[in-house]
Amino acid sequence: MRIVTSPATMQRIALDWRRHGRKVTFVPTMGYLHAGHISLVQRARKAAGKSGIVVVSIYVNPTQFGPAEDLSRYPRDFRRDRHLCEEAGVDVIFRPSDATMYPGRAQGQYSTYVVEEQLGRTMEGATRPGHFRGVATVVTKLFNLVLPDVAVFGAKDYQQAAVVRRIVENLNMPLRVIVAPTRREKGGLAMSSRNKYLTPIQRPQATALWKAIRLAKQVARFQVRRRRPPVRADKLKKLVRWQIQKQPDARVDYVEFFDPQSLAPLPRVRPGAHMALAVYVGKTRLIDNGRI
Repeated sequence: MRIVTSPATMQRIALDWRRHGRKVTFVPTMGYLHAGHISLVQRARKAAGKSGIVVVSIYVNPTQFGPAEDLSRYPRDFRRDRHLCEEAGVDVIFRPSDATMYPGRAQGQYSTYVVEEQLGRTMEGATRPGHFRGVATVVTKLFNLVLPDVAVFGAKDYQQAAVVRRIVENLNMPLRVIVAPTRREKGGLAMSSRNKYLTPIQRPQATALWKAIRLAKQVARFQVRRRRPPVRADKLKKLVRWQIQKQPDARVDYVEFFDPQSLAPLPRVRPGAHMALAVYVGKTRLIDNGRI
């Protein structure tokens, strides 16, 4: 397994792979890897085939964090990440620095960003201003450096995956985006690097996100079985908030029901709609989503 830190070197290697007809699959991460990340690597390996290349990037992207967010304390453990990548059969780890990814940014000299103007407005985009500008920019840069044929993302970040797909489509990028299923811990908590922040008392409370998704699904489908009108979104949001905030350390940031393609909010919730939510458990902000 090779570790590359220079963007120029990464691009040179990727161009050489392209010249020799090697298929390249790519898993962008911010590190502190867990079983959910490894499932994405396994999906990338399957897409690459026996002779293909699997690249994992490990980079905590500063431009997608707000001023009061957890950039400085985001969990990092490269030695552990490297070991997990070796075990999973990764061919290359791309590990750039802020100085090489955003040259001159600290001096105010970096001025080029990518903005998706529709899918990223709501939910994470509304509560974390500038977040998707940072995501869109770093993903575009990584795609230009790794030159993948396939990129694999996790469904836990549903809105992010939708934004990335739109960028690839709108900017005519020659690659395919795969969105792999969310991996969950026992009890339903979606696997996340930020789960490390949870205390032993908070961890069982964090399963409230998954339980809320299941509750919303049950209510929406009960209405159908009883041949009643679809439940109003505002009423279901209120029920979900009440259910979650029964946990002493839980505070809801947002709950949204939306069309899975357009991400447009829905006034009434039917089976087939999608739900996303963000919840603080103590100081830890967790997100999750699911099909209703």
